[in-house]
Amino acid sequence: QVQLVESGGGLVQAGGSLKLSCAASGSIFSIDAMRWYRQAPGKERELVAAITSGGRAIVADSVKGRFTISRDNAKNTVYLQMNSLKPEDTAVYYCNAHIWVAHPVIVSPDKYLEVWGQGTLVTVSS
Repeated sequence: QVQLVESGGGLVQAGGSLKLSCAASGSIFSIDAMRWYRQAPGKERELVAAITSGGRAIVADSVKGRFTISRDNAKNTVYLQMNSLKPEDTAVYYCNAHIWVAHPVIVSPDKYLEVWGQGTLVTVSS
C-alpha cells in the first residue's frame, strides 16, 4: 500500500558529498517522523538522523556538523545531505517512516505502519 524508495547513493572520495533522497508513495494520509539509518558491514543498524513532520531534526553525534536531514512534506520526501564524508560513513543507508495509510473510502486515516526502504549503498573511499 505504501513504500519508500531511496536514491542518491554511490561511490565518493573522502571529503566529498552526497545527497540521499527517500520518497514515500502509495495511499498516504500523513507521515509522522522520517528517519535515516545506516548499517555498515558487520555492524548493527544505527540511527543517523530523524525529522518530525514539523521539521524538528536530530542527528547522531558521529555525523553532527556534517550531515543534515530535511523533508518536503508536499512531496512526501526526506533528504540526507552528507558532507565531508569519511570512509567510516560507508554503509547501506535505509529510510524509515511511520505512515498513516489513507482509508479507501472516507477521508480518514486507516492504518498506522512502520515502513522501511530497500536501502542505498554509500561507499566512501580513502
